[in-house]
This record gives sequence, C-alpha cells and structure tokens, in this order.
Amino acid sequence: MSAAPAWGYYWLWAAGIYNLVWGLITIAAPHLLFDLTGIPRVNYPEIWQCVGMIVGVYGIGYIIAGYDSRRHWPIVLVGLLGKIFGPIGFVGALLKGTFPLAFGATILTNDLLWWVPFTLLLRDAWRAARETSGR
Repeated sequence: MSAAPAWGYYWLWAAGIYNLVWGLITIAAPHLLFDLTGIPRVNYPEIWQCVGMIVGVYGIGYIIAGYDSRRHWPIVLVGLLGKIFGPIGFVGALLKGTFPLAFGATILTNDLLWWVPFTLLLRDAWRAARETSGR
C-alpha cells in the first residue's frame, strides 16, 4: 500500500502552525478580535482564552496527523467537523444580530480554507482503509 499523500503533511503542518499562532494570540490578547471587529468586549475574557487554548491544542493534533494522515484520520475528522460547525454557528449568530459580518472574516481562515484539504485527506484515508480491508 502506498503512503499517505505527501501534500497532506504540508497542509496539516500549516493548519497546526496557524492554530497554534491563533490560539496564542487569543490567549495573550483575548479582546483583540472583538476590538478589531467593533464588537463589545466579552465580560469574561477567560472563556475566550479557553477557546484559544482549544484551537492551539487542535494545532498540536494537526501537526501529529501530518506525519501520517491515514493513521491519524480521527484528528482530521474532528478538525473538519469543527470547521463545518463553526461557520454554521456563525451564520446563526449573524442572523440573530449577535455578530457583525466583519467577525466572519475569521471563518475564511479558521474554517473554509481547510475544508478541501481535510476532506481530501479523509477521502484518502477511507480509500486506503477499504483497500487494506479488501485484501
């Protein structure tokens, strides 16, 4: 059986570094995104810092998955699910008027950018598993 696609390593490493940086910035400056988008600051910035911690931890997972996306496909799946559900939640908040459209800029880089490569890596892992189980 062939190895996982080499391009997946680079995408997952890029996702890992991106998430680590985004998480660290969010932890260090929890009001930054709110200030930049004109949203009132949250009352409990520690909750937003916790979001930053979760995003950063995902970054570690993506880096690990980069070494063998077929073996670590559950990390990629959980990441993709978050990247699908995040925008759905944003649209709900947008429709309620909770968030302005400017806050959605984060959806482009946090979520939408990763849909295609994560989906292709999961498809590759699924095909490899089928190939292995068929032998």
